[in-house]
Amino acid sequence: MSFPCVDKLASRTVELDDNGPEPSYDRVVTGYETFEYPKPFLLDHGGILPKLDIAYETWGELNENKDNAILIHTGLSASSHAKSHAKNTKPGWWEEFIGPGRYLDTNKFYVICTNVIGGCYGSTGPSSIDPADGERYATRFPIITIFDMVRAQFLLLDSMGINKLHASVGSSMGGMQSIAAASLFPDRVKRLISISACVRSHPYSIALRHTQRQVLMADPNWNKGFYYNSVPPHVGMKLSREIATISYRSGPEWELRFGRKRAQENQTPALCPDFLIETYLDHQGERFCLQYDANSLLYISKAMDVFDMSKSATDALKEQRRRNGPKIEKILHDHQTVAEVVGDQSALEMHKASAPAPVHNEKTRPTLTTLQETDPAVQDLIDGMKNIKMPTLILGAQSDILFPVWQQKEIAECLRVAGNKRVTYYELDGMFGHDTFLIDRVSVGGAIKGHLELLD
Repeated sequence: MSFPCVDKLASRTVELDDNGPEPSYDRVVTGYETFEYPKPFLLDHGGILPKLDIAYETWGELNENKDNAILIHTGLSASSHAKSHAKNTKPGWWEEFIGPGRYLDTNKFYVICTNVIGGCYGSTGPSSIDPADGERYATRFPIITIFDMVRAQFLLLDSMGINKLHASVGSSMGGMQSIAAASLFPDRVKRLISISACVRSHPYSIALRHTQRQVLMADPNWNKGFYYNSVPPHVGMKLSREIATISYRSGPEWELRFGRKRAQENQTPALCPDFLIETYLDHQGERFCLQYDANSLLYISKAMDVFDMSKSATDALKEQRRRNGPKIEKILHDHQTVAEVVGDQSALEMHKASAPAPVHNEKTRPTLTTLQETDPAVQDLIDGMKNIKMPTLILGAQSDILFPVWQQKEIAECLRVAGNKRVTYYELDGMFGHDTFLIDRVSVGGAIKGHLELLD
C-alpha cells in the first residue's frame, strides 16, 4: 500500500532542511504599521519584556475629538490585516465587514486592528529577537494572558492620543479581549461587543487546545521551541490545525457539504485522506502549517485557557502584578537587562515556580446553562464583572461547539445581575459553527452596525 500523505510530509521536511530555516512570519502579512514601546513591559505572571512592538492597521479617519475609534480584537491566529488597503491589497480576514457604508462604517469610524503580543505577524512574540542576546526568544518567552494583550493595545491607543474608544469589538479570543478591555479600562470603552467568546474557558475548549499543543510539541522538530534555525515542526502544526478545524465548524454543515462522499468513489479505500471531509481537513492543515509560528500557537492558546473573569482570578493576577512591580523599578534604577533580573530559566519554569495556588477547586465550577446565583463560582464571576456598565452586545451561534451559546448566555446574564442595564443578547441559528462570525455578514454585521450606531 502506498502512503502519499506520509511521503509528502517527509518530502517537505527534506526540502526545509535543504533550503534552510522557515520563512519569516512577519513577511506573511505586509503593509502594517509598528508601534514601538521602548520601556520594560510587565506581564501578569511576572515575566518582563524589555521592549514591545505592536503591529497595527487602520481604516477611516480619526476625528478631531479622537472619540470615533473602534478597536477590533482578533482571534488566535489572525493578523492585524482585517481589511485591504493601499499598502496591502489582499483581502483581510473581516474584509466584507469594514469599509465605507459597511457594518463597521469607515465614513463614521476610525477602525484599528492589532496583531496581539505573543503573535508572529509583526508584534513581539516568541519568534522575535531578544535584545539581551540577539537570539529569538523561543520558549524563553514569558507566559502571557489576555489581559497582557489588552494592556499592550492600550499603550498603542495612548500613543495615538485616544483616551476613549467608541467601541471594543472582538470575536472568539477577540471577544475575550473586548471583555477584558471593558473591565480593565471601563472609563475608556464606550461600547462593548463580544461575539462567540466566553468569560472563562470551559473544560471542553481547554481539552481541544491542550490536544493541539500536545500534538505540536510531540513533533521532534519542535525541539522544545528552539527550531528557528532548522526544520520547523510543520507536521505537528498541520495536525494541530486539523484538530482545531473540527471545532470551528458544525456537523450539520459538513453533512450538507461533504456527507459520506469520497474523493475517488470507485477506488479501494485508503489510509491517507479518502473521504471528502478528510481531504478538507488535510487541505486546511496544509495551508496553515508554515503560515504561523508554532510557539505563538502554544502561548496564545494557553492564554485562552487561563482566561477567567472571576473576581478571585483577576484579584490573584492583580496581587501578582503588585508583587512583581518592583522588578520594573529595579531595571529602570539599575539599568540592568531584563535577563539579569528575571534570570535564565525558561518561561515555563518561571511560571511553574511562581504561579499561585488555584483559588477554586474545579468541582466548584459546574457547566452552566442558566445562572445559579447561589453557586459561589457564579457569584465570583458576577463580582468580577461589576465594573462593565457600558452598552454591551453579546452574540452567539447555536451551532458553535467551541464557544457554545450557554457561554454567551453566561456573559449576558452575569453582566445583567452585576448591574449592567444595557445588555443585548442575540443567538444566531446558522450552521457555520464557531466560524459564523466570519461568514454570516448579514446577521453578525447587522447586529454590530446597530450597536455601534446606537444613539447615546
